[in-house]
Formats: sequence, C-alpha cells, structure tokens
Amino acid sequence: MQTKPFRIGTRGSPLALAQAHEARDRLMAAHNLSEEMFEIVVLTTKGDRITDRPLAEIGGKGLFTEELEQKLVSGELDFAVHSAKDMPTHLPDGLHLSAYLPREDIRDAVVGRTAPKLIDLPHGATVGSSSLRRQALIRRMRPDINVITFRGSVETRLRKLDEGQVDATLLALAGLKRLGKVEVITDVLDPDTFPPAPAQGAICIESRVGDTKIDDLLAAVNDATTFDSVSCERAFLAALDGSCRTPIGGYAVCEGDLIRFSGLIITPDGRSQHAVTTDGHRRDAAALGTRAGQDVRARAGSAFFDDWH
Repeated sequence: MQTKPFRIGTRGSPLALAQAHEARDRLMAAHNLSEEMFEIVVLTTKGDRITDRPLAEIGGKGLFTEELEQKLVSGELDFAVHSAKDMPTHLPDGLHLSAYLPREDIRDAVVGRTAPKLIDLPHGATVGSSSLRRQALIRRMRPDINVITFRGSVETRLRKLDEGQVDATLLALAGLKRLGKVEVITDVLDPDTFPPAPAQGAICIESRVGDTKIDDLLAAVNDATTFDSVSCERAFLAALDGSCRTPIGGYAVCEGDLIRFSGLIITPDGRSQHAVTTDGHRRDAAALGTRAGQDVRARAGSAFFDDWH
C-alpha cells in the first residue's frame, strides 16, 4: 500500500499548474485518495527560461520537457503532466505517454485589440504568435499582415497585447478555458480552415515504461477517445519529423469504432500546402496517422521542406 505521496512533475506556469491540479484531482476522485497523497513538484525548463528567441532556434519542443524527464528517469518523480502538443514525437528511452485526460476544445482563439477577427484587422496590422503553424496559417489568410514571434506565458502575451505591441494574438482555446480567461476571446477559428496543432487541447501524463504500479494508478483517468485521437495525430507528426520547426496542423475525431483524420503541411510563408483526409478503425489510429503523414510527404516532395529550417 502506498504511504508516501505520489510525486507529480510539472512546469510552473499558471496553465501548467492548472493541468497538474486537474490530473491530481481526477486521480484523487478515481482512487478515493486524499490531496496529501500527491505532491506537485514544480521545475523550470530551458523553454521557460529562454523567451527572447523562437523555439526553433534553441532546440524545439524538448526544451519544455527535458528537466522533467531527467527526474522521471532518475525516479525522483513518479509521473509528469504536460500539454500534449508540447511533447516531442520521440521520447527518451524508458519513458512513455501512459494516459491522456479527457480533451478540451481543440480550436485556436483570437484575442484581438483593434478588431475581433483576423479578417477584419486593418491592412498591415501586426499579429504576435510563437507558433510557426499559426504564423503560416495567418499569412495564408492575410498575406498583408505583419506576423511577429510572440513568446511567453498566456499572461505575458495578454499583457503585451494590452500594451499595444500587437493588434492581435492567437492562443489555444483549451488553455484559456483552463485558466478561466474565456472573456478575452474575440473570435474562435474553424478547425477545417485553421487546423490546430496535433494534440492541441489534450493533457498527457508521462511515466516510466514497466512501472506497473503507476500504470495502474493512471489507467483509471485515461480517456480512450483522447488517447486514440492524439495517437493518430502524433503519428502524423512523427511521419513528417514534426517539431516546433515545422508548420503542421491536424486533428482526429473518433465516432464509435471509427476515426477520421484531417492533416495539413504548409510552408512558413503560407503560400504552398498539402492536405490529407482519411478514416479507418480506431484500433489502427496510429497506423492511420503514419500513412497520412507519408502520403503528404510523398506528394509534397523533398523540395517542399527545404525552407522549413
């Protein structure tokens, strides 16, 4: 019987803490455990410390997970809670994504200062985003807009917007909901025309392979629909070698035993793209995502990717 608290690793931003608390609260309810049986361990990652440069310049997604994963491997943490879209497609040996909480809304939200919608912004307006996917999709929609890199926590980006540094910014609707900040939203973008990042809106839990006690603990909060959808999306990303260096969108929807996937690759300038839509059985979710990624990679040809780095 467990006597020591389970140690939950997380980053220290308000959103990361909200996600860690959600995971803890769901585990408490599922296993009838007290709050004292969980210790939330906050770590600062390189991605948190370096905010003046695009992620692509300093190493990509792994910058938000490396310190947490080191503590997992060493046994200093029992599991870690992450935004699933921040996770690299290849994890360190001995670690796996063992559970997903029920997914929030997958869509992107606009927070506009000079106009509520991207389409209504004045000619030459400035929009801030740290995501190459969002930057490319904005340029596809509004080639006249000046898109700048805009990093930092949700709170930091909203402050920069209020200060007038940009006319609008884009944020994940899921994160704004989890932070109780939906009142700042001025528009919500249709995923069919503005596809989200793979795994957007999902919280994942990372743990050690073969740790059956932790696997059993986490199985009680794993949402099978989210697990299958995100597995498909991450497989698409992996087939394209996707990271923060690459503008890729995609999302999967489960309907009964079936799964439907839509994906997109787009050049950073928003001028060229290749899309794919496919469906199949949920039990083949990951294989479906892999084939979709291989399909668009083959149609795009190697030259399509030359400007991505």
